[in-house]
Amino acid sequence: MSKENHNLLTPAQKRLIEESLLIEQQEAIEAGSIGYMARVLTQATLPHRDPKKEIFRRSNGALTVSIVDTHGVGLPYGALPRLLLAWVTTEAVLTKEKRIVLGDSLSSFMEQLGIVPTGGRWGSITRLKEQLTRLFGCSIGYKVDDGKGLSLHNTILASDMHLWWDAKNPDQTNIWESYVDLSHEFFTEITERPVPIDMRALEQLRRSPMAIDIYNWLTYRMSYLKKNTAVSWEQLQMQFGAAYGFDDRGKNNFQQAFKKHLKSVMTVYPEANVDTARGRLILKPSKPHVAKLKPPTK
Repeated sequence: MSKENHNLLTPAQKRLIEESLLIEQQEAIEAGSIGYMARVLTQATLPHRDPKKEIFRRSNGALTVSIVDTHGVGLPYGALPRLLLAWVTTEAVLTKEKRIVLGDSLSSFMEQLGIVPTGGRWGSITRLKEQLTRLFGCSIGYKVDDGKGLSLHNTILASDMHLWWDAKNPDQTNIWESYVDLSHEFFTEITERPVPIDMRALEQLRRSPMAIDIYNWLTYRMSYLKKNTAVSWEQLQMQFGAAYGFDDRGKNNFQQAFKKHLKSVMTVYPEANVDTARGRLILKPSKPHVAKLKPPTK
């Protein structure tokens, strides 16, 4: 990139490029930044915005994922539950334990997520506790219907959750540790064949739930892609954002949003070989962002 073009970038864009170059210079395994994501949730994702309803569905070919608010607390949405899922999945893979200990203080847990504790109605502490409650208070249903056979599976994410943190004193250490007990079904789902990801990439993309989704999906697809594959915008919209409409000029808002966030993803994962042509996204065999490896022990 020329000096002139670099000067045209916003501070956020410059920071993304500079930090992405650091990621390129050191493999995730060398940097100790290997993380994991549940495979099924790279194929059909959580809501980007608050759906304000009890059931939310995403489809990807024969797969349909239904997320259900089982406790009347609302459904998880945005970037935060995606970061939580990546962190929880990584902990489950490394520890091989269903009980995920969140720490004896709120600030220590938020530090692990890269979040600065802030109070108030719109502060990070309130948002974290809300999204934790929404995420582990929901259940997920999977349906696979390829026209030849039908499979159904229902699972709750957590069988038990206890948060002992004091939101007004995030640094205070409590006698009891906060924890989440993952259900047997969900634990098995996220640990049997997790998708290796680079947690540094999620950190760079954390402001955009769609960018996180695209990164996780591309990382998964490129891990097994053997030939050029075309994916229509209609398929992508059902998978990533069925709620997007059209602007005043008749252009698909989803396509514009996807292309915008794909550019950010390509900054942290430049090896991904993708192209857009004739109303489709073309995926070409590429170097996986994180090499296939046997999950290590912690």
